[in-house]
Amino acid sequence: MDKPYLSVIIPAYNEQETISNTLLDVDRYLSKQNYESEIIVVSDGSKDATAQKAAGMQNLIKRLRVIDNKQNHGKGWVVRQGMLEAKGKHRLFMDADNATTIDHVEKMIPFFEGGYEVVIGTRDPKDAAGAKKAVDQPFWKSALGNIGNIAIQTLAIWGIWDTQCGFKAFSEKSAKEIFSRTKIDRWAFDVEALALAKKLKYRIAIIPVYWINNPHSRVNMKAYFNFLKELFIIKWFLITGKYGIKNQES
Repeated sequence: MDKPYLSVIIPAYNEQETISNTLLDVDRYLSKQNYESEIIVVSDGSKDATAQKAAGMQNLIKRLRVIDNKQNHGKGWVVRQGMLEAKGKHRLFMDADNATTIDHVEKMIPFFEGGYEVVIGTRDPKDAAGAKKAVDQPFWKSALGNIGNIAIQTLAIWGIWDTQCGFKAFSEKSAKEIFSRTKIDRWAFDVEALALAKKLKYRIAIIPVYWINNPHSRVNMKAYFNFLKELFIIKWFLITGKYGIKNQES
């Protein structure tokens, strides 16, 4: 196969109920496009049959690769692994539950063709008109999310209201340069990647997405506190030069 134009990375942890349908949907879309592509499922030490179900789809989906990690490391860890294992000119990661469908990538391609190196999806209309959630999150999640976003904008990256949408794409160059430096393995890895993109002077474009809430989300109160802890770690790493970026303004 020629060098893929697009790599789709799907981090997955205990997604045996959703992974097959997601892969079929992604493959159905990609098979209609006039560019080469690949799909990489990265199982994060799943305790169920996620990896086996994904691997069982390889006879049907020739463009599919499966990385079956035996230990759980965190979503940030496996996204990093997938980004650095990918071969595509553009590298997208998306949620295994298909919360944001693959066809949204159509909005991203014009930005890449226009010279942007990082293109992210948002569920917040303050970032991009037309962004929408199928079902609003519970009040406590929205309130904590708003508080967390104030901290994100203050400490790491100003001007983006939804840094956590699981639909983000990077050029080959930016993916290698960013994800070879990332250190956060779990909750705040999105913020770290965007903060590094800004630090490295990459232009970031934002597209609106239609996001379907996962009723079985594993995000809880403890996760928010862990997120805030990691956010301060990122800020410390930026201040102390732990990312090894020379002669760049923050």
